[in-house]
Amino acid sequence: MTISIKNNDDIKKMRVAGKLASEVLDFITPFVKPGISTEELDQLCHNFMVNEQNTIPAPLNYAPPGHAPYPKSICTSVNNQICHGIPGDRILKKGDIINIDITVIKDSYHGDTSRMFYVGEPSIQAKRLCEITYQSMWKGIQQVKPGATLGDIGASIQEFAEDNGFSVVREFCGHGIGTVFHEDPQILHYGKKGEGLKLKEGMTFTIEPMINAGKKEIRMLPDGWTVVTKDRSLSAQWEHTILVTHEGYEVLTKSSGTPAPFLD
Repeated sequence: MTISIKNNDDIKKMRVAGKLASEVLDFITPFVKPGISTEELDQLCHNFMVNEQNTIPAPLNYAPPGHAPYPKSICTSVNNQICHGIPGDRILKKGDIINIDITVIKDSYHGDTSRMFYVGEPSIQAKRLCEITYQSMWKGIQQVKPGATLGDIGASIQEFAEDNGFSVVREFCGHGIGTVFHEDPQILHYGKKGEGLKLKEGMTFTIEPMINAGKKEIRMLPDGWTVVTKDRSLSAQWEHTILVTHEGYEVLTKSSGTPAPFLD
């Protein structure tokens, strides 16, 4: 396992990329309402990234081993879709929940973040799921400091989510990030405290728990990208890119519209 430790110049560029990714979510927020298609959301974000920010949408044509190139610039995962939903002709309707996942490349560095959005008024269960998932992400973030372990992050997320009656997706996880979209280490959202790799100052990675209202099992759709809950229950996800600092952590994916942190 080769883990990239970022220097001051790397970190400056990652702050810029992270803020720009978050600003795409700020931009798209007023458009997330009943009647719009996920394809329209993709086109709006694409144009904003390319024409306004001069950034590159990292997902577009991204093709890890075993996958066909991803065909769009953002991921839109609605209701029981866990992650990697491909924008298309689906029309959002009142009561839907949707995760919009943004990754931009600026000066070769990646900024990666996602948020949940309510389309109109969500059900009580949907709102609670989104809130608990957000809080789960922050439970994990607050574990980050030099000398802590990856298991500390995963255990905090898993314990909180399961104590609230939800389940944690196992097959997808956070990841190291920098000039490479997905690099070591993998950041599992479950685990045992004290186990796994120890964190070091200068590491950068995402924390992005996927939490299901029902069981944890998943299913891949025929498009080869979209992942859904096997039992068709709702799923939610939030994501930030994190830097391990001398004393703790810094959230790199922040902008004026970023929701307030959930701190104990």
